[in-house]
Amino acid sequence: MSAKKRDRESKDFGGSAATESATIRGQGWPCLHQFAVFMENRVGRLHDLLRHFEGPEIRVVALSIANSVDCAFVRLIVSDTDRGREILQLSKFAFSESDLVGVELPGGTQPFVQICIALLQAELNVHYTYPLLYRRRGRGAIAMYVDDIDLALRTLEEKGLRVVTEDDLREDDESF
Repeated sequence: MSAKKRDRESKDFGGSAATESATIRGQGWPCLHQFAVFMENRVGRLHDLLRHFEGPEIRVVALSIANSVDCAFVRLIVSDTDRGREILQLSKFAFSESDLVGVELPGGTQPFVQICIALLQAELNVHYTYPLLYRRRGRGAIAMYVDDIDLALRTLEEKGLRVVTEDDLREDDESF
């Protein structure tokens, strides 16, 4: 048993049985965490945001921008969620947070179709998706916002598709 796992375990009150005391997020949370940042649409504002996230401690692993004449919503996933939240709070950007499902593109000629068929069979709706800067075993990955994250995770795993976790993003960070 690793030292990290031992640190998370505690004795229960009734005897010597060990019980897991860490939260689910502390155990390789199976979702990806997205920040949606609201900004005015003006020259240099995107630079103001992104310059905070490209350094030795953290990097952007996914980025999507939806803009209009006067405002923009920047969706981003970073390699360290807690540090990303801290940066956004300290830099006074207005933002919200949501969970997404990350999935590695399977081999074959139709990886996107394979993912969509799995989700369609579970009657899940995909609201939006965008690529991740992720290359494990030579394969890319996508992040998806879906109706029901738990059902999506179960379905993808049952169909033999590999789910990408926050831990994968941190580990993949070392290969860049």
